[in-house]
Amino acid sequence: DFNSFVTRTNTCGELRSAHVGQEVTLYGWIQYQRQGLFLVLRDFQGLTQIVIPQDEAHSHVKKLLSNAPVESVVRVTGIVSPRPPGQENPKMPTGDIEVKAETAEILNSCKKLPFEIKDFIKKSEALRMQYRYLDLRSFQLQYNLRLRSQMVMRMREYLCNLHGFVDVETPTLFKRTPGGAKEFLVPSREVGKFYSLPQSPQQFKQLLMVGGLDRYFQVARCYRDEGSRPDRQPEFTQIDIEMSFVDQAGIQRLIEGLLQYSWPEERGCITTPFPSMTYEEALADYGTDKPDTRFGMKIVDISDFLRRSDIQFVQNALSYPCGTVKAICIPQGVRYFKNKDLESLKESAKSQFNQEIMEIICRPDGSLKSLLTKFLGEEQQSELIQALNMQVDDVVLLAAGEHKQVCSALGSLRLESADLLEAAGLVLRDPMTFHFLWVVDFPLFLPKEDNPTELESAHHPFTAPHPSDTSLLYSDPTKVRSQHYDLVLNGSEVGGGSIRIHDAEQQHFVLEKVLKEDSEVLSHLLEALEFGAPPHGGIALGLDRLISLIVDAPSIRDVIAFPKSFRGRDLMGNAPDYVTPEELEPYHIQVSWPLAGKEAKQN
Repeated sequence: DFNSFVTRTNTCGELRSAHVGQEVTLYGWIQYQRQGLFLVLRDFQGLTQIVIPQDEAHSHVKKLLSNAPVESVVRVTGIVSPRPPGQENPKMPTGDIEVKAETAEILNSCKKLPFEIKDFIKKSEALRMQYRYLDLRSFQLQYNLRLRSQMVMRMREYLCNLHGFVDVETPTLFKRTPGGAKEFLVPSREVGKFYSLPQSPQQFKQLLMVGGLDRYFQVARCYRDEGSRPDRQPEFTQIDIEMSFVDQAGIQRLIEGLLQYSWPEERGCITTPFPSMTYEEALADYGTDKPDTRFGMKIVDISDFLRRSDIQFVQNALSYPCGTVKAICIPQGVRYFKNKDLESLKESAKSQFNQEIMEIICRPDGSLKSLLTKFLGEEQQSELIQALNMQVDDVVLLAAGEHKQVCSALGSLRLESADLLEAAGLVLRDPMTFHFLWVVDFPLFLPKEDNPTELESAHHPFTAPHPSDTSLLYSDPTKVRSQHYDLVLNGSEVGGGSIRIHDAEQQHFVLEKVLKEDSEVLSHLLEALEFGAPPHGGIALGLDRLISLIVDAPSIRDVIAFPKSFRGRDLMGNAPDYVTPEELEPYHIQVSWPLAGKEAKQN
């Protein structure tokens, strides 16, 4: 009941023909006003047309409403009337009626706006964030935030009421966690000691399992100091889940049921179970661990076919232990791509992956145009066309080299090609089609980018090894698969989790011997695992990313009420901000100003 506890009788979105003749009191913002004859009143639920009285007896009401600036907050009391024949507006839910104003009050006048409160008016993102409280009045942001609220409520119902989960709040002030993203530091009054803001409640939810809570969940605020990364936020929200005595299949069934139960009706149905593929399959077929399966253009391995050829660069590539030759076929690429597009794709592969790309074009007569053709006979060309399922006007992009590099380059070109095709008018990825996918069997460890001789956790250091690979953990950790699983939606990761290590000795070995981390910082967790820790596992869903995909928002900032900018700043409240030396004194901190910074602060 939207009208409980308040002094309005109705919202601006609920009046219909059935209300004709009733006296109503509405509150809202003036959307627009036309020539002193009528105005449109808006609130969170919709719009209602208000007829401004023209008779002498109501002259004060006419003057009040005619002179009120747009976006002023008003109260209007009047009689619901049918619109005159021919003046109905079928595009408005309230389009069959209007309210003839009898009394009105300006509750707060609006000064000149920095931008119009209309969804179709283009505004810079910086301006929108500076005046976020005005931007929140837009229909789209209202819709996004309300849908988010409804989904979270349905998730709570499913987890707590239907499946016995316990909603537990975990601390925000904690200590540094080894590995993973960089954490924000918070000074304490103890000299040289700092708290860290947790990047997730990972340790706490595992300790809750040791504590016997069995099933935990939380709508958790998380923090990562990732700097200027596109479409990321320094603070974000996870649907955080942990269970005891569960395996990977159990977690997956839980999440599929959770999403099916909370899914918005207006977005159609989602079918379960979600398909699954291994990390190696995802990399080989799509060149990424988060494949967008809404469209084809899968990577095709043509190594065996070209192994018989005399092409030197192919033979060079295949001579290496992980050498491969792969390709993607772009349907109707000749029709939709210009020469500069092909050059741009090749340059992208070169600059990002140091990978050379060769194109093959299928001419109208079915013959191939490529530097490769002089090395291939007609029969071989025909076999190549068949292997790649090429049609007239298709363009093939071919890469030879080390397996992971080739796959990653072609995976990136697959997405870039889809962007180019869609920009040219071909629809490949319907934003209202939702393709969920589980990606499983990730490697447990990966070589560090800055020092490939050392290993880091592919997920986090608490992830358990695959049962079949446990022995390899102690002999060849690079070959160990993990019990880590990611949930992917339309090419974006929306969730990730794992079965955890619940054996203290194994956890200590992973930290000290494999990752070369000081386990002392995790002594509390290691000790807890010695006191009868149950087998357990969990997952976290990225709520911001999930909602942004459901509503097809251009950025996760469009589903967060008060987001930070690309550089992590709050442009409305101007945070972060300077503090005085006196405020820093209890924390035993002094700021060492670079010369430029000192001058900036003085100015």
